[in-house]
Amino acid sequence: MTLAQLNEHLDAVQQLARTEETLKNLWDAAVPGAQKLTGMPHASGVRDKVGDFAVEIADLESEIEREKAVIAESEERIAAWISTIEDGTTRIIFRLRFIRAMQWKEIAGIVGKYSTESSVKHAVYRCLSEPAHD
Repeated sequence: MTLAQLNEHLDAVQQLARTEETLKNLWDAAVPGAQKLTGMPHASGVRDKVGDFAVEIADLESEIEREKAVIAESEERIAAWISTIEDGTTRIIFRLRFIRAMQWKEIAGIVGKYSTESSVKHAVYRCLSEPAHD
């Protein structure tokens, strides 16, 4: 497994999170909100906000399903590879970073009070540079 493959998976997970956030924002925009009491006259036309955003919502939902399928496939390969790492702490670091998509700082906080962002990154790079884990 290479760092490029792991980062490609991580990028896909982060892209999925952004797509899901966009979908949530579309739904928020589509759902009718409370009436605005500005004191100004308003137009008498009725709008279907859900209908206005229906195509975009449907497209994003389809895109999310495709992204989830791609992620599930690569996650299965990565998880199998991670399970071959002998050192338990390094295995946890890989899982937290590349399966859970956590930030280095968060991982350092979980791994131990003497761990730093730099030390957890170095553990990953050291493991990837070992010939047994290519």
